[in-house]
Amino acid sequence: MDTTTAAAARGSDIYDAGVSVATTQDVLESLGLPPGASGVLPSQAIERAIALGWIGGDRKIPPENVQPASLDLRLGETVHRIRASFLPDRRPIAEKLREFSQDSFSIHEEPRILEPGTPYLISLQEELALPAGIRGKANPKSSTGRLDVFTRVITDRGRRFDQVQDGYVGPLFLEVVPLSFTVKIHEGLTLNQLRLSVGRSSIHDEELLQIHETDPLLYERGVAVPAPKLSFSDGLFLSLDLSHQHVGYQAKKHRRALDLGRGQPYDWKEFWDPVESEEGDTIVLDPNAFYLLLSNESVRIPPGLAAEMAAYDPTSGELRTHYAGFFDPGFGYDPAGALRGSRAALEVRAHDVPFAIEHGQKVAKLTYERMAAEPETLYGAGIGSSYQGQTDTLGKHFTRPSEDGGARPDDDQLDLFG
Repeated sequence: MDTTTAAAARGSDIYDAGVSVATTQDVLESLGLPPGASGVLPSQAIERAIALGWIGGDRKIPPENVQPASLDLRLGETVHRIRASFLPDRRPIAEKLREFSQDSFSIHEEPRILEPGTPYLISLQEELALPAGIRGKANPKSSTGRLDVFTRVITDRGRRFDQVQDGYVGPLFLEVVPLSFTVKIHEGLTLNQLRLSVGRSSIHDEELLQIHETDPLLYERGVAVPAPKLSFSDGLFLSLDLSHQHVGYQAKKHRRALDLGRGQPYDWKEFWDPVESEEGDTIVLDPNAFYLLLSNESVRIPPGLAAEMAAYDPTSGELRTHYAGFFDPGFGYDPAGALRGSRAALEVRAHDVPFAIEHGQKVAKLTYERMAAEPETLYGAGIGSSYQGQTDTLGKHFTRPSEDGGARPDDDQLDLFG
């Protein structure tokens, strides 16, 4: 029995290991949350869910994989090269794989290469036995999105990507499609994250505006964005900063394989070309090329909120700007008030035709959720977060270029981070 079949067979077993709960109040009490709490589970509640057996697997979950409002998910041993992406719908994944798997291999003892443009389905080490009232949502980690590696979670009998239904019991699988680079992966690597929620977590635009007026969510050049300048539509819109000579990077094609588990960063020039703005603070995107650009606004996520990057309405242009999504509580936030937000990296791809974008153009938006409780740990340097106060869009797998090599200073952050 391979690990894919074994994971599916263990679904009922891990449910038996969990704590039986009857009501939402029982769930909240089991997680150490106050009565009536609703929203995204904080780090301490995720740790309780692990201790209760609601999140489990064959191997102990490392404490460092618990983030302020999410859990890093680890790649399992078995990788399937599949002939097409699919959703299980009314069938278990193991059954669908008998139809779509073209090959399988193990990454247990040594890393293996994933080719660009080819879909793979990988078992994850984490398995779920969620009680009624708890649901989940997954998203790529920021470092994964910045590598143009497309990922999405699927579940047994799942009808939507990256969605874990309320009370789900069973294994998790990750679809992985490298798009720009050949990548090398190994067992235990974390490419995506899981967020768990209870009750209603969404926040309406009117409430967002009220929060921003007392606890600013967006800054521009160190100053809170005035309310009349904010753009709402089930979230807050972000625009591009193309007001400098060097504005971002374009991925090179046909590079050597990127080892995602390598500890030493690669020379950025081997994999990226710098992008310079044209006259009028404009750039023209090449069709199907991948770009890393920076938001004009600095984002600040207070402890009681979590956010997710959502793709902008496709009717607004021939481009996509969403590959990595979660913003944890504490991103761009400092309790002392010294930090006035952090820029957001925008992963952008134009489709079909060259497409011109200009400084200040709205290209993405943040949707917000309330936390069921403030996390005991916040995003930031204290827990090894990679992108707090970022002034460059390259991911942690690459060296940071000097200013004359393609990067440009972020003038509202330099005085804060040195």
